[in-house]
Amino acid sequence: MFKRKLTALDYHNPSAFDCKDETEFRNFIVWLEDQKVRHYKIEDRGNLRNIPSSEWPKYFEKYLEDVTCPFSVQERPEAIDWLLGLAVRLEYGDNVEKYRNCPPLEAANNTQKPTDPLVNLDISNPDFKAGVTALSNLLQIQRHDDYLVMLKAIRILIQDRLTPECIAKANQSKEGLPVALDKHILGFDTGDAALNEAAQILRLLHIEELRELQTKINEAIVAVQAIIADPKTDHRLGKVGR
Repeated sequence: MFKRKLTALDYHNPSAFDCKDETEFRNFIVWLEDQKVRHYKIEDRGNLRNIPSSEWPKYFEKYLEDVTCPFSVQERPEAIDWLLGLAVRLEYGDNVEKYRNCPPLEAANNTQKPTDPLVNLDISNPDFKAGVTALSNLLQIQRHDDYLVMLKAIRILIQDRLTPECIAKANQSKEGLPVALDKHILGFDTGDAALNEAAQILRLLHIEELRELQTKINEAIVAVQAIIADPKTDHRLGKVGR
């Protein structure tokens, strides 16, 4: 599953790489950091290079945190694939002129219509999982066992909050309307006209805050309903039916 990226990175043995072999895996991480990622300074790579150490998993976990990998040490295949993706991006950045000067590949069939990338989407692909996880972390969306559900939640949030129209509307200044305080009954008397007026203003502000809160609650309900309305989602079990 890693062969394509390993080949692109000129790894010495991309076809036979076995991430379950602990020694090979640790050596691979050291190679990746030394040759491609280079997140640490050379003098700070000693812990990762201490491959026989019983505390190496702890150092690897710290490494994943330092490079902001969304996966943990327990999610080894996903973490490896994410690190490989990072290395490929860095490799392209380091050699952008070389790749820019490469002649373009000719299309096999110029008359063929471009295919929709979502038609043959492989939801088990680590690239897909890593991308959805990174987006959910960025947008602070709670993780779900089904990555398609997470993707739908991301879509709903982007459509409702992050489209240019929604952002422009949110940035528009709200002009207040004049309020006649004498038409709003306070319900009690402090004995001081100024205090009565201040209490009326505070009550109106509190009512406005409650309205905004109710609006946000309604938006959350709509978002949840949009997800569980999917025929594949069995909300009674709290999981997606297969």
